Amino acid sequence: MKRSAETRLFTTPFESAQPKQPMTSIGEKRTYRDIVRQKHLVGFTVTVKETDLRVYARKELRRLTREKVLQYRGYIENYIQNVPAFATSLYPMEIRGPAPAIVREMAAAGGSAGVGPMAAVAGAVAQYVGEALLEDPGGTDEVIIENGGDVFISTARPVTVGIYAGRSKLSLQFGLRIGCDRSPVGVCTSSGTIGHSLSLGQADAVCVVSGSCLLADAVATSVGNRVKTRADIDRAMEFARGIEGVSGIVIIKGDAVGLWGDLDVVPLARSR
Repeated sequence: MKRSAETRLFTTPFESAQPKQPMTSIGEKRTYRDIVRQKHLVGFTVTVKETDLRVYARKELRRLTREKVLQYRGYIENYIQNVPAFATSLYPMEIRGPAPAIVREMAAAGGSAGVGPMAAVAGAVAQYVGEALLEDPGGTDEVIIENGGDVFISTARPVTVGIYAGRSKLSLQFGLRIGCDRSPVGVCTSSGTIGHSLSLGQADAVCVVSGSCLLADAVATSVGNRVKTRADIDRAMEFARGIEGVSGIVIIKGDAVGLWGDLDVVPLARSR
């Protein structure tokens, strides 16, 4: 079903599903990793410090992916050494002086969403590494990169991204079908009830779709900060609708969900 011009809010008609394991630290089981459903690409995992990527590409590219992760993490880490506030600010920051493109784009995304630049870090690494794999002669012509629930997609076939919402009855009950005509695209999810990322709200899931994975990540965090009860969904949705570059949004709080934008919402088959 398509959602375009208006926000929709409804209560789940689905039966209660077994609660999923919350997102936890690297090394523990990440149940939410079945959010991306595709069959034609090779999947592998690359971990560098806090960065833990699930990658789907035409072929196994662990070494190249690791090199690109180290490269872009290095740009961010080196900038933080010179500007420590970049790592801690919860508010938009202006970049003054020389800075890598990934740092500038993180700051711009945070500025658009009204949050600090590190709210876009997972989306930034996913997108920059994904673009690097697409551009490298030894890379791939299709790629999906999931980084802690934030997904960068550039494929020639449609992909369905499930929405993981912890103990909500709606968790992984439906997903967003992303057509190949929308690639590249970012689909990023933030939560105030699961995971280790900072959120000032209590949304079970805020999922944002955008042509920029960095913007989607930052907006998901910002919208999530605004949702403490289901009564906040409409107000938070209105905020997101005003941000240029956001093409769709899903907000889940308990058994309530708000939908807005150019979304192809599809049910997910559950394995029992």
